[in-house]
Amino acid sequence: MATRNDYYVDGNTVRELASPQRREQERREREEREEMARRRRRRNAVQRNRARAMGMSRGYVAFLTVCVFMVAGSAAMLVHLQAQVTTRINSIASLQSQVNDLRADNDARYKRLTTSVDLSEIRDVAINELGMSYPSEDQVIYYSVENSNFMDQYEDIPN
Repeated sequence: MATRNDYYVDGNTVRELASPQRREQERREREEREEMARRRRRRNAVQRNRARAMGMSRGYVAFLTVCVFMVAGSAAMLVHLQAQVTTRINSIASLQSQVNDLRADNDARYKRLTTSVDLSEIRDVAINELGMSYPSEDQVIYYSVENSNFMDQYEDIPN
């Protein structure tokens, strides 16, 4: 179909004046074709962009691989550290249990020793058999101890 200013050719011999409705229709058809072509180009551009975005370069793949290994290594280290902490907590609990058992045994032995010793019998043996007596007032010497639980002896205690 060839168009000229006011005419269009349909076939090889028939010539007709182009009516305003026909021109309007041709204009709409042309705009529709142009719009479809624009949509097609836009769709193709979108598909090319998607394909380009989905494609990963070697550098990007290497970067992602390094990241994955770092995260996996960190996770493995975290699990290892948690296992060590759990083991140490269990060993501390075991040692505390042993200390408590030893303290209970110590206390039981101390009580058994203190109840097995008769202090009045020791006093009788010391006075009657060994000839010991209680000290008199002039034999007792008092010492003051400052800021400690012990004292140093620099000379012999007088008789």
